[in-house]
Amino acid sequence: MEKEDIEIIQEIIIEKIVGGIQCPKDYRCTKFGVKHLCKAKDIGKEDCLQCLEEDPSDCPFVSDIGYYKLCQCPLRIYIAKNLKK
Repeated sequence: MEKEDIEIIQEIIIEKIVGGIQCPKDYRCTKFGVKHLCKAKDIGKEDCLQCLEEDPSDCPFVSDIGYYKLCQCPLRIYIAKNLKK
């Protein structure tokens, strides 16, 4: 991971903590690598991904819109779109 990516990820985490939104998984995707990322798919939207988790009910970043569940976690979106993971 590039230094610039690390800095952006840290900014995203700080912004969410200051904004009062905590990741229920304690940002494990940044601590333990891509093996621990939640399952999501880039669907071409700028501000969301398709959540592929079986039960994302404890995630404050998931919206259920009928057939699809959308992930709006800014950190997960950044990782999917910029690091292709």
